[in-house]
Amino acid sequence: MTNIPSPMLDPKTPPDVVVRLQPRKPVTDPTLGIPVTVTKVGTPKNRLVTLGDSITQGFQSGAIFNTQLSYPVIIAKELGWGEMRFPTYGGPEDGLPLNVERLANGLEKQFGSNINPLEFVGAALFLRKKLDINENYWERGTGSLFPIQQGINHNLAVYGWDLRNTISRNADICINVIKQNPPKDDFLRLIVENHNERAAIRTLNSARDKNGVALSPVQAAAALGDEGTPETEGIETLIVLIGANNALGSILTFKVAWSDTGYEDMEINDQYTVWRPIHFQAELDQLVAEVKKIRARHVIFGTVPHITIVPFARGVADKVRKGSRYFPYYTLPWIKDEDFDPNKHPNLTEAEARAIDSAIDQYNDYITDVVRQARMEGRDWYLFEAAGLLDRLASRRFLEDPAAKPVWWDEMGGAYPLPAELQALNPVPDSRFFLAGPKGRTQGGLFSLDGIHPTTIGYGIIAQELIKIMQLAGIKFYQQDGITERPGEIRVNFSNLIDVDSLISQPPRNLIEIMDIIGELDKKFNILSGLLKRNY
Repeated sequence: MTNIPSPMLDPKTPPDVVVRLQPRKPVTDPTLGIPVTVTKVGTPKNRLVTLGDSITQGFQSGAIFNTQLSYPVIIAKELGWGEMRFPTYGGPEDGLPLNVERLANGLEKQFGSNINPLEFVGAALFLRKKLDINENYWERGTGSLFPIQQGINHNLAVYGWDLRNTISRNADICINVIKQNPPKDDFLRLIVENHNERAAIRTLNSARDKNGVALSPVQAAAALGDEGTPETEGIETLIVLIGANNALGSILTFKVAWSDTGYEDMEINDQYTVWRPIHFQAELDQLVAEVKKIRARHVIFGTVPHITIVPFARGVADKVRKGSRYFPYYTLPWIKDEDFDPNKHPNLTEAEARAIDSAIDQYNDYITDVVRQARMEGRDWYLFEAAGLLDRLASRRFLEDPAAKPVWWDEMGGAYPLPAELQALNPVPDSRFFLAGPKGRTQGGLFSLDGIHPTTIGYGIIAQELIKIMQLAGIKFYQQDGITERPGEIRVNFSNLIDVDSLISQPPRNLIEIMDIIGELDKKFNILSGLLKRNY
């Protein structure tokens, strides 16, 4: 650890974590200043393949459902490539495991935009009915059937998966988990059991070799790469955006459990919520070794965002130190400052958050070194600065507290410049927790209702930054006919994304009331905070 004041250090932090006062400076050159010459023969059959987690799969508002609006599909559309395969998730309540936006819209339709606290019993019964319908569909109904599909998906991301899962987990492992743990029709517990495995099967069940052996995501990508010819690679661009779930568990549970013995074992590593840098590096090295075997012309590796950027973890109380980027505590978004009790509510401390973000900075140094080494070997690999992108969008951390801006802030150009179409919205979208009332959206807009995953326009921003890198690599973009080349800078059609982003164009108008009701219940009965504690 660096020599910083002891009150800013969490004593449980492992010795290999280098705790920093300043966040890592984002990389501005995706090539890291290392030129690479690539021989291009023909157009690869698979123009875009993606490995990743929920961000790449297209998770929103607590569910995977809008996969046709994920950033890989947005990019494929701009490429003029209509052949991209990706899993779909429907069901009567639209998605898996729980579509919060769908539930909010249902409550609005049933009770109006102003939910009276006296109507809570009726609202609770309404929600229970919806949850029961959703659970039955995925556990016992049509959604429980394993999909039959021709061809390996091009979007091979699965929400909740980390580096080890991407290397080793496959559809048959997930099928066996479900068979060994048949769902119970529990009156009280109405979240879909084994929902992650059910989602993964839809992504990976068609990823098999010629003998029917199930493939992991990275193995499936290799199989797509082998669909080329001796002269032409099977994949034009491979995007690898993975690693967030090696730290995100600390925010989801508000518990810091550093990785230890068995971190590489999928049977036991769920007990850890954040990987030590030495363990992350070991897992990353294995993933990189596998990626190097894939016949992809261009590879883009993304960095890992800092966990305290997401609005699901709300900073409470006044900052102890002027210019600090951290609040004293981080807790659930509906808990108000005046109601917060660190002995009652789940939370992370300032020191814990700093340690986790510092570890993530080390993750990103390792990822940067991976790209640097690959380019020195003559591979056309690029760095996508996802962490820097999210840092420059951080409303409460930096934009509302100028003294907390890092030394590199102005050098990087300050806050991320939103596209003109988003700037024209009222209010301008930001990274705060999404809220809307009877008159429409009142704050937020870049993160969906779960406070962790982007809205569709948020995914559009990710797509735009990746398209810039792809153009830097010399990749050609075409009109929708797939033949007519598009000249100049390729810009995502944000006007169209605004129209199809239901949270922006038609937000539920009862979110403020819902948050108030949740907050009052938590304040009086500690139901939701206690639930998180019991699930640690």
